[in-house]
Amino acid sequence: MTLLPITAPAFLLDVHRLDPEAGGWGLRVDHAVATTAGDTYVLAGLRRYRAHAAGSADPAERDFGYQLITRHDTGGKPIATAVFGQAVPGGVPSAIPEGDSATLAVLPDGAIAISSKPGSTHLLSPDLDKVLASWPMSWGWEKQQGPRDDPFAASITVTPAGRLLCMTSEYGLSNWAGAHPNIVAVSEPGTALGPGRKPVLRAIATLDGRTDCQSDTDSYAHVRYADAPVGRGNRPSPSLTEALSELTGTSGSLYGYLDSTMTRPAAFGDDLFVVPVFGKTYRSSNRGQEFSFALVDDRGVLRGRLGGLHLREDSPFTGFDFTVVSDPHHAHAFHLNRYGLYAWSADGVLRARMSTAEKPFKPLVHFALLECTPAGELLLAHRKQHLLLRVPVPQDLDDLAVAVETALKGYGRERTMLKRQYGPVNWLWSDDAATVNPH
Repeated sequence: MTLLPITAPAFLLDVHRLDPEAGGWGLRVDHAVATTAGDTYVLAGLRRYRAHAAGSADPAERDFGYQLITRHDTGGKPIATAVFGQAVPGGVPSAIPEGDSATLAVLPDGAIAISSKPGSTHLLSPDLDKVLASWPMSWGWEKQQGPRDDPFAASITVTPAGRLLCMTSEYGLSNWAGAHPNIVAVSEPGTALGPGRKPVLRAIATLDGRTDCQSDTDSYAHVRYADAPVGRGNRPSPSLTEALSELTGTSGSLYGYLDSTMTRPAAFGDDLFVVPVFGKTYRSSNRGQEFSFALVDDRGVLRGRLGGLHLREDSPFTGFDFTVVSDPHHAHAFHLNRYGLYAWSADGVLRARMSTAEKPFKPLVHFALLECTPAGELLLAHRKQHLLLRVPVPQDLDDLAVAVETALKGYGRERTMLKRQYGPVNWLWSDDAATVNPH
């Protein structure tokens, strides 16, 4: 099966009497990952808002907002769903709060990590029936030190050797309030994340080095540089903001890298990583604004950028598609935005570009790129039809365009088969077969 439905538990829809034909509800697909055995985990958000629902005690009238992790077996069948973010009607409060920009990772021992900004990480069992551990982090205006503010990472990517490539956040940056993702860090091979085990992360890159506002409490023991916790001046230097400004000749420019942001790093292998960095976002059009997919090694050296992209013609700011994914086993990286699908080799050379202006690839504008599986498949989520398309990547990237065109041509046929099986209404795929685990 190359097409999977992104489902919602039937019992939740029944409890809330959600009418798919009515307005006010939405299903958001955040991320997906796959195991080496071929199982797939999909992270989504299901919510409803009704202007007249305030104060109602009836679940059929109340607003709700859940996050869902659904496990699909190798045949594509949903077999288990974890429900969290708020209490299921009649249940206890959720042990996992709803997270912002959440992503998944399959850890070497099979546990599923869900990480979200600014730095919260929660571990679930492979069957999604247990919450194994939690490390929460508040945004800052509600900052609490001690056991209630014990973060791990805002995102985790696992390298082939089992290293954890992480993005972590800091307080006290420049004149910003709250916590912001600012550090790229890696664990050492053989260290594990689990109940009672939080490995040391070695910082290899800082996005923004303006830390004059930091205090002694704005550091965490597990994120270290030069044998001490990262904080104030103890950090990798120069910052990515400074290094990319110098590399691109944009130092001091209004449209340079000052006040830039970064998204989840991807791994080319165990010692080379891609860090997506984007210039400041303005209220007006940002097409043409600076961005870089920076190549950073595990010693923190900036090795250049993924090449071949035009600031305007290939801008990820249209639609805000900032995700880069990688296949570390074949040293490939991929990016999809409203203008095309792109693929690079580990030397940063652009090997394939499929423009959405060309007829065979126009449907790509309806998809978001989520991940690349251990088997070398791209996971693409349809933004409106809530289906997950798996696209096999050939070893030779010169053949990728043919593989993508073939997958897009087969999409309609497989979608018809799933519609006969599930009978979705308004592209809401209801499932009553998977085991549901409220957390």
